[in-house]
Amino acid sequence: MPTRLRIFHETCYEYNQPVMLGNHKLLVRPRDGHDIRIEASKLSMDPGGLISWHRDELDNSVALVTFSNVETTRLTITSEVTVAHYLSERTYIPIEPHVANYPFEYNQHERDLLSAYFSVSEQTAPVEEWIISHTSNNNDTLSLLQQLSNAIFRDFTYRVRHEEGVQSPAETLALRMGSCRDFAWLFVISARRLGLAARFVSGYFHTEGTSLADGSTHAWAEIYLPGSGWTGFDPTANRIVGENHVPVSIAINPVDIPPVSGQFTGPSNVARTLSVRVNVNQV
Repeated sequence: MPTRLRIFHETCYEYNQPVMLGNHKLLVRPRDGHDIRIEASKLSMDPGGLISWHRDELDNSVALVTFSNVETTRLTITSEVTVAHYLSERTYIPIEPHVANYPFEYNQHERDLLSAYFSVSEQTAPVEEWIISHTSNNNDTLSLLQQLSNAIFRDFTYRVRHEEGVQSPAETLALRMGSCRDFAWLFVISARRLGLAARFVSGYFHTEGTSLADGSTHAWAEIYLPGSGWTGFDPTANRIVGENHVPVSIAINPVDIPPVSGQFTGPSNVARTLSVRVNVNQV
C-alpha cells in the first residue's frame, strides 16, 4: 500500500505600500511518476491571477501566474496537494556491480547525458580539504556517500532560513551551520568533486514537526548510480530518501528553483516581508 501525504504550502508577501504585481513563477507541484501519483491538487492566490502551466528543461512542472492591473499590499499563494507515495524507505539499493567500489567510471553514453551534473565551480581549498578528510580511505560507494551525509549531519548546526538564496559550500563550512538547502548543496558539490553526477532537489519532507503548519520546504541531493538511477541522500535528516520525501523540482544549481519567484512595481522605498507555512500530514 502506498503512503498518502497531504501537503499544504502557503506563501505570503506583505508590502508596506500598494504595489502592482508582475509575473510570478511557482514550483510547488510534486514531480509525479511511477513512485508518486498526485490524487488531488489545488493552487489559489489572493489577489487572483491567470495560471498557465509548462514543463521546463529539466521536466519540472512550472506555474506561470499573470496578475491584472490591481494594486495590493498583500499576496497570498496557497498550494494544497494530496499524493500517493509508492517508494518505501530504501534498505537495499540495486546498483550495478561495477559501481559498488569507488572510484568507478560512468560509461561514455552516461557521461554525455550527465555532463551538466559534474560542475564544481563553487569548490574552494577549504571545501576540498573538508571533502578529502571525510571521504578518504573508503572505497565502498554507498558507504562513502552515507559517510558524507553523516559528516554534514554531525558537524553542522541546522537552522531555518526563509530568506532567499543558498549559502556557498565555503560559507557553510565557515559558519558551521545552515539550512537544509545549504547542506544539500554542500553534499552535491562534494559528490561532484568525487566524480559523481549529482543534482539538487527541492520538495517536502514529512516529520512530526510539519503537522502544525510551522514547517518549510525541504531540500536534499540525488546521485546518479547506474542500476539504481537517481538516488536521494538527505544530509539534514541523515537518511536515504524514501516515502516521506516528496520531490517538487530538480536543478543543476539551486538558485534556479526557488518555490516562488516574481516581480512587483511600486515606490522605491517599499518594504516587503515574507512568511511561509508548510504542513505535511499522512492521510
